[in-house]
Amino acid sequence: MSKVILLRFGELYLKGKNRNIFERQLIENIKTKLKGEKFEFAYTFGRYIISGYEQVREDAIVKKLQIVFGLHSLSVATEVDATIEDIQSEVSKIKLCNKSFKVNVNRADKNFPIKSMDFAAELGGVVLDNNECKVDLYNPQVVINVDIRENKKAYIYFENIMCQGGLPLGSAGKALLLLSGGIDSPVAGYLMSKRGLEIEALHFHSYPYTSERAKEKVVELARKLTGYTGKIKLHVVSFTKVQEAIHKNCVPEYMITIMRRIMMRIAERICEQNNLGAIITGESLGQVASQTMQSMTVTGNVINRVPIFRPCIAMDKTEIMDIANKIDTYETSILPYEDCCTVFLPKYPVIKPTIEKAEKEESRLNLNALIEECLAGEEIIVIE
Repeated sequence: MSKVILLRFGELYLKGKNRNIFERQLIENIKTKLKGEKFEFAYTFGRYIISGYEQVREDAIVKKLQIVFGLHSLSVATEVDATIEDIQSEVSKIKLCNKSFKVNVNRADKNFPIKSMDFAAELGGVVLDNNECKVDLYNPQVVINVDIRENKKAYIYFENIMCQGGLPLGSAGKALLLLSGGIDSPVAGYLMSKRGLEIEALHFHSYPYTSERAKEKVVELARKLTGYTGKIKLHVVSFTKVQEAIHKNCVPEYMITIMRRIMMRIAERICEQNNLGAIITGESLGQVASQTMQSMTVTGNVINRVPIFRPCIAMDKTEIMDIANKIDTYETSILPYEDCCTVFLPKYPVIKPTIEKAEKEESRLNLNALIEECLAGEEIIVIE
């Protein structure tokens, strides 16, 4: 008998012949997350098993595992030999203190001599023999789970602790997150990491119109994301001269549209320079003037070589805020430090821009020179 942590994965079951690739990535991520912990790792079909850890570190290890993308759930379990006698012996030790209960048996090893429902009934009798309690199959206070695996071991546990789900980080490639100081973009980064993407981030700042505190806020948001995403390389680009040029030369209502088109061009260049396969934004349809269908069409029109992922596109603000609270970025996001999108903000931004009008306004600018200057002054911050 020993204490172990039983790990279950979800979508990897769907991967067919490519499943081994995803599993190798997931195992590597688990071991990376538990770096510095003492543990042993084992595999039985459909389950990973963490054992040999220090009991005082159990809660800390569980919390680390809960944020590993690709894991569906976990349970702290007691491992025994998969014999009728050993399982009954362990179940007989359970004390329920007058609580109602039920027993679930999962017989993954079909060579085990008793069928699942029959063995669950037998184990229920063992519990009743050793406790003053009653069976409740529909609304029990305690569920006793017995998982009999092909490795000739059985795992007895009470709770399924939910993990992040999704796909293993790194299994889908790398992408560039446009990280502002707002609520939406950190959520977008989290959601795409959950789909297996490693991320780098790009932040535009407009000093002196925006303060150093605004930049520090973005660095802190990236730091909070690293618990889920691992190390983040943050590209910081000064956007001051671009905004001054737009303010001086373009009509006010198109300022946000032109600004975002130039941001997209810079993002695509950074993707090409860093072998990143997509751009991620926190846009949500209709949330602000720059996120109407027409606005996103016009801003995305300048991107030719990588896709734009918008994981928040169909979410309302409450849904996005709920995720921000879950991943602990919300309180940082609402700190009152301005970002570059608030600089020279027009009173009436266009909500249905056209590509033709945007291109006409851009013709008043020396786009290539502005973009090259931005890239030349790029600052890199590695956050772990």
